[in-house]
Amino acid sequence: MDTIDFKIIDILKENSRSTTSEISKKVKLSIPAVAERIRKMEEAEIIEKYTVKVNREEMNYKILAFIFINIDKTKNVENFREAIVQYNNVLECHHITGEYDYLLKVLVEDTKSLEYFISNMLKKITGVFKSNTMISLSSLKEEINI
Repeated sequence: MDTIDFKIIDILKENSRSTTSEISKKVKLSIPAVAERIRKMEEAEIIEKYTVKVNREEMNYKILAFIFINIDKTKNVENFREAIVQYNNVLECHHITGEYDYLLKVLVEDTKSLEYFISNMLKKITGVFKSNTMISLSSLKEEINI
């Protein structure tokens, strides 16, 4: 990877719908050269996926919560991992160090939906024995990538 590859990535992070023509003008390379660099970064899995960022509030998702989770026994970890990734409102799940085992980033419509998720979905996963939920009041910075 060189500085041009990093510039291409920055352009795609800003707008994943940027065309190779638009990118080529910004990085001062030919369209085929840009296309080849993108193809190589995709093959090397440097670029994993193209996505879109939606306005949560406009989509009627008002509550962003972070939930710390403890799993009771090591034998229940795999069950938790398989179950938690199935929920669409779980945006992120991180295995962490410290007092808790996992950190979830969860997006729901309202507090009633959050209560339902915690009580009727999360706590019914075998092995989940403790959780601690924090609701985000606002987000000052939120990036998908570095």
